[in-house]
Amino acid sequence: MPNSPRSAKWPAWYQIRLDGHIDAQWGDWFHGMTSSTEADGTTIVSGLVVDQAELHGLLRTIGDLGMTLVSVNVVDPGP
Repeated sequence: MPNSPRSAKWPAWYQIRLDGHIDAQWGDWFHGMTSSTEADGTTIVSGLVVDQAELHGLLRTIGDLGMTLVSVNVVDPGP
């Protein structure tokens, strides 16, 4: 179903929420994505993901680093 709402449009801007705060040193692990810490104790990693293979690689990295994934969302990057 190429035109279904579930069809991903690539590239896409993603926001990946992780449990806990991560240091800036981890930025290189996320291929140039930005990270910000939230008051609720989570970290948001966001940026452009070019295709599904890159998204799976990012999720694999999160697992390999032992981080807890809270959510993955496609978002509008804004202005």
